[in-house]
Amino acid sequence: MRYLEIAIPEGRRQAVLDILEDEGIDYVVGDETSGRGYAAVVRFPLPTRAVEPLLDRLTRAGVDNEARVVVINAETVISRSFDALLDQYSHGGTKGERTSRQVLRTRADELTPSFSIYVVMLLISAVVATAGLLADSPAVVVGSMVIAPLIGPALAANVGIVTGDSELTSTGFRYQVVGVAIVVAASVGLATLARFAGLEPAGVDIVVVAELQERVSPNLLSLAVALGAGVAGILSLTRGFSEAIVGVMIAAALIPPAAAVGITVAWGMYGAALGAAVLVTVNVLSINLAALTTLWIAGYRPQGLFEVSPTRRPTYTYAAVFGVALLVLAAPLVSVTLVDFHTTELRSSATDEVDAALEQPRFDGLEAESVEVTLDDDYPVRSVDQVVVTVSGDDPGQLPALTERIQEGITAHTGESVVVEVRFVVSEQRGGTSNDQTDVFSRVDGRLSTP
Repeated sequence: MRYLEIAIPEGRRQAVLDILEDEGIDYVVGDETSGRGYAAVVRFPLPTRAVEPLLDRLTRAGVDNEARVVVINAETVISRSFDALLDQYSHGGTKGERTSRQVLRTRADELTPSFSIYVVMLLISAVVATAGLLADSPAVVVGSMVIAPLIGPALAANVGIVTGDSELTSTGFRYQVVGVAIVVAASVGLATLARFAGLEPAGVDIVVVAELQERVSPNLLSLAVALGAGVAGILSLTRGFSEAIVGVMIAAALIPPAAAVGITVAWGMYGAALGAAVLVTVNVLSINLAALTTLWIAGYRPQGLFEVSPTRRPTYTYAAVFGVALLVLAAPLVSVTLVDFHTTELRSSATDEVDAALEQPRFDGLEAESVEVTLDDDYPVRSVDQVVVTVSGDDPGQLPALTERIQEGITAHTGESVVVEVRFVVSEQRGGTSNDQTDVFSRVDGRLSTP
């Protein structure tokens, strides 16, 4: 529920009162004597759903242009006439709240902090995210999301689009671009210091860290997080859910990938950095497209006779730009997704072939330890490098025949020739110390080799 106070301009008193009477609103009116051009002040409670239609009607009557309107929350209203009004604005018997676009614009603006605070909080978030990724600590990475103030700019830009507020729109987009740039720059600096300080060894494949690997070679499932974050962000703003919780979801789609860009740049892994950068860009576009679409479907747009068309046009334009850019940039994600499917299928086929081979009498004494499919280092779109099979037993002399059998089985099953490497591990205990000996045989296109 809301409580409205309207300072009525001179010459508009009767027009306002006629509208309130026609709507069946129980109001209190008093004279305004400040001499500032207002004739009266009218106060009344109103169901949340009724705020937007009433203000639209006042605008069409030419009252809202000069009037001063204050909208505040009302805890309780005890009035039979108000109960009747509440029933009138209940849809399908539901008395849920729908924030008016006038209030929505204010709330979106309030969620966007001052620029100095925004920069400081993002710097802190970037440092925490970079440290969490380098330490492979999911808990620390989550902590970086909690303090990132990204929900305001992400929602403000799209609220500004559908309500015709160009200043709010430009502020929202500017904050988003600057915010991502700040996180990337801070991550590059911190990761460079960590590398040269020896906190993380230089010359290693840093993306083997689990928290990094999923962000430098993203698949289509990454879109689900960003699209869900955009929809949830708007619903939290329009339906009164917790913006703080949704803000973490939006930050999850942006902060860790942006930090991953900085880390991989510091390590000189520019292919991996490109993959993370694509993920960041796709997530930004997805959040904005989902938020804009949700707002438009929910009916948030200027309702004046002369405002709908000009506002619809930029909304469609922004949606088209977001959609086309998203389709173009999603191509690498599709490729990565197909590689993931192929890897999963190949691993399953290889496992079946290994099990089938070891069931043969000639390979008695051998036992499968693991079956892995390794990918190359051509980020962001990688391809299958080889199948690595680890077995244990007593006789490594069986490896060439086993390698040939597995390679032939996989080729027959998948229709493609792959590199198969079989590793034989022998463990023995001597005087309290353990010695592991590994023999390796590889087979490629019918050729056996021992590295």
